[in-house]
Amino acid sequence: MVWPWRRKSRRTLARIAIEGAINGATRNRVVKALQQVEQRECPALLLRIDSPGGTVGDSQEIHAAILRLRQQGCRVVASFGNISASGGVYVGVAAEKIVANPGTITGSIGVILRGNNISRLLERIGIQFETVKSGVYKDILSPDRGLSEAERQLLQGLIDSSYGQFVAAVAEGRGLEQEAVRLFADGRVFTGAQALELGLVDGLGDEHQARLLAAELAGLDPKRSKPVDFGAPAKRFAGLIPGRSMLRQLLDLLSVEMAWSGQPLWLYRP
Repeated sequence: MVWPWRRKSRRTLARIAIEGAINGATRNRVVKALQQVEQRECPALLLRIDSPGGTVGDSQEIHAAILRLRQQGCRVVASFGNISASGGVYVGVAAEKIVANPGTITGSIGVILRGNNISRLLERIGIQFETVKSGVYKDILSPDRGLSEAERQLLQGLIDSSYGQFVAAVAEGRGLEQEAVRLFADGRVFTGAQALELGLVDGLGDEHQARLLAAELAGLDPKRSKPVDFGAPAKRFAGLIPGRSMLRQLLDLLSVEMAWSGQPLWLYRP
């Protein structure tokens, strides 16, 4: 028996938005939404990305979930908004096609890891840490001291491995040679128009044009294919408070500097 909602879903153009920093909460919401799109057997997905990137593992899990959805026959088109950089690019290259605005800020392909060395401040205010550890590298990136040369080399190896994974994913997703990707994967950012010249996106246009492309790929009537949102964040009363959006952006920046300190990140950090 085929349920009526399932027959209807086979004509549905799904939409999932990834906005703001990519973290665990984003991954949980987006992966769950992708599973719902698969269960509903939607023939196409419009993936709207407006993100500077974020944590490596969460970006990789979303990327893998998109590829699984495509394996089930769903046509996926990514629409890059104001910014789709670093981890936002990693997620986007899992799509079949990418459409960016001419002025979209994208790129920033690379890895960054930062710690906080506040040893001089601690010394001035008379605070000392006592550390007992099981191995020489157990307190690497501790805020009360600088890095040794051996520690710096160890972390560079970690960064290089993560960078190689990023380059390989972009090359595979965009049908490019890895060496060609490495020529522009040095952390630089570029516009959507420049990304088109590099082969990072397939075309220039807004979300409407990306929707038309997704409908065309899936054989849907573009005039009747109004996107149905999946996994939209719950609206809260606090969201109506003036300046709430700015506060959320400030909290995102704070989380980057505090919660993500010492983590490898696929993140655009101007």
